[in-house]
Amino acid sequence: MHRMLITSNRLPVNLIQDDGNFSIQPSVGGLSTGLGSFYSAYDCAWIGWPGIPSEQLDEEQKKAIDASLEDIACCPVHLPEDEIEQYYGRFCNSTIWPLFHYFRSLCSWDTRSWEAYRAVNRRFCDAVVAQYREGDTIWVHDYHLMLLPAMIREQIPDATIGFFLHIPFPSNELFRILPWREEILRGLLGADLVGFHTYDYVRHFLNSVRRLVGYENTYGEIKAGTRIVRADTFPMGIDYARFAESVHDPEVRQEIRQIRTKYADQKILLSFDRLDYTKGIPQRLKAFDAFLEKNPDWLGRLAMIVVAVPSRTTVTQYQSLKKEVDELIGNIVGKYGTMNWTPIQYFYDVLPFSNLVALYHAADIAVVTPLRDGMNLMAKEFLATKEDGRGVLILSEMAGASMELGEAVIINPFDEDGIVQAIETALAMPEQEQIERNREMQHRLQRYHVRRWAEDFLQRLTTVRKRQNDLEARILSRNLRFRLIGEYQSSDRRLILLDYDGTLVPFAARPEKAAPDSELTTIMRNLTAIPENEVVIISGRDKETLERWFGGFDVGLIAEHGVWIRERGGSWEVIEALNDDWKEEVLPILERFVERTPGTFVEIKHYSLVWHYRKADPDLGATRAIELKVTLIDFTANRGIDILEGNKVIEVKNASINKGRAAHHWISRADWDFILALGDDWTDEYLFEALPASAYSIKVGLEASKARFSMVSLDQVRHLLSECATYSEQRKILPAT
Repeated sequence: MHRMLITSNRLPVNLIQDDGNFSIQPSVGGLSTGLGSFYSAYDCAWIGWPGIPSEQLDEEQKKAIDASLEDIACCPVHLPEDEIEQYYGRFCNSTIWPLFHYFRSLCSWDTRSWEAYRAVNRRFCDAVVAQYREGDTIWVHDYHLMLLPAMIREQIPDATIGFFLHIPFPSNELFRILPWREEILRGLLGADLVGFHTYDYVRHFLNSVRRLVGYENTYGEIKAGTRIVRADTFPMGIDYARFAESVHDPEVRQEIRQIRTKYADQKILLSFDRLDYTKGIPQRLKAFDAFLEKNPDWLGRLAMIVVAVPSRTTVTQYQSLKKEVDELIGNIVGKYGTMNWTPIQYFYDVLPFSNLVALYHAADIAVVTPLRDGMNLMAKEFLATKEDGRGVLILSEMAGASMELGEAVIINPFDEDGIVQAIETALAMPEQEQIERNREMQHRLQRYHVRRWAEDFLQRLTTVRKRQNDLEARILSRNLRFRLIGEYQSSDRRLILLDYDGTLVPFAARPEKAAPDSELTTIMRNLTAIPENEVVIISGRDKETLERWFGGFDVGLIAEHGVWIRERGGSWEVIEALNDDWKEEVLPILERFVERTPGTFVEIKHYSLVWHYRKADPDLGATRAIELKVTLIDFTANRGIDILEGNKVIEVKNASINKGRAAHHWISRADWDFILALGDDWTDEYLFEALPASAYSIKVGLEASKARFSMVSLDQVRHLLSECATYSEQRKILPAT
């Protein structure tokens, strides 16, 4: 039976050591809490660090712990103390965490911590491979293991791998600071599906992949070399029913009554967070101070309950943060407090679940104002406890949850006056409006709870795998290649139609830099020397360039996508009488876009104009390409002019000309018993469409196509053509499958 292998930095349990004995307790971490119900309901194994350095355990203790964890489907990855410090304490928490949360000034890194990060990811890879059974799904979680998907892919090429990032993914301008940026991106691209909380994070990730690795994407589908990888949005939910139903637990009801009795004549403003510099706790305390100063009539009538869960207490930055928070709270209490009223009650502790639910329910207002947060499930938990619909959520626009919870009072956490105004708005909000806002958000959270989130991710992962399989089914397999070679060898009249750029040679920043290399020259010379072969190169390039590169070969040529044709040993001819008067009006338009877009240029051909933007900034180039197409559509309407969008080019040409029509000049003039056609972009679709059903049409790339088959790289194209040129009579031909 297929399983789910959940892999994260920590296991969903904690090992508690007491006088050499160990006990296992559930973890209160965000991931383990969020996935707990899903994990217990499915056939899962969870792989992670058990929380104790391996030096503190002898072999007998390790065996006992491993056996106990195995009973609850947990697989420990034991880590030595030095690796934990370098990998977790330094690289994860002092490099990735601050960088991804936009705290560049708090970042530090060094080669040693990076090497530890890579080594620990390798340890996790070994653990996953050891647990893996054919058909299992591997789900890797969070920033601690961003190299792991590619490592697993290297060991298990056919594995189904998903990755989910639970923190923000930063903009390219920030991410590119990281010295090991490309390795991390390639690590993530080992997954089939990379998930994020919000579309902003997806957009940042796709932008970094495009700029730093060079992989293009279409609607979140990344062409990552020989594979398709999907990046998509999955806003994590909570176990809504657990929070909503816990409000009716007798222990929780008793706690709620005690809170309401203590604050009988006061409104409660709740601040509940892990003590982390990303959460904006000092900013909200300063805003609360400013509110009381501005609204003295609320003195004695509004109390703030601050719960700060201890976090990374040995790290200097967190120690400084605690000191700042302690001082701010002390100043506010000293400034406004009286014998009968304390403006802030402060808890620096981990609260039991029942106390937390009671606080959520009893609070009139929750202030959730992180400076940057991947999602923030506490905002959702607060709403889930409001069974009567009363209460107001003040939420930072920098939290991923704000994309879903638009009915909350949304604020900029850096705007102190804005937070003050939000508190005023919340206190003045009529109950009916509170209920209407909260019901909308509650319905949304009930529908997209944590199990639905997990199921949605896994369903999308299955869809991605099916998409990959569909594309792979079109790939020219080894047996199909032998079949093609067999039919080629047994035929007497062969037509071979070849696109040039992107098919025979890689794209170059300047068109003139893509001249045939020695390998291609040898292939073409051998291929055209065979009497049975009629080889035709079909290109968008001008005839002078093709003549210069291939004039010495016994080959047919088609230039400018079919405007010009030249038979073997013949002269260039125009396929039909064409008008190029339009070029005088279009050229100034293209030149204006060159002026506005650094790195672009115009290529002038006899009957077409081409705007190249390969060297432009990727985002600017793509934006300008859209603008140019819109501009040209207005001009070319009803004038018999076509706009072609190729690989980083926009070409304007006569509408009646295309590669398929030009290729028909050769296709129709003989009774070919073997036809092979190869091309890489959508201009070659005209060629594929013009071919008879028996032809071998091959698309270079993984995009959808009218071609029968596909290849993933031009190296494979060259290998196939070399086989056609040098195939031995004695090679065994495998039967068709």
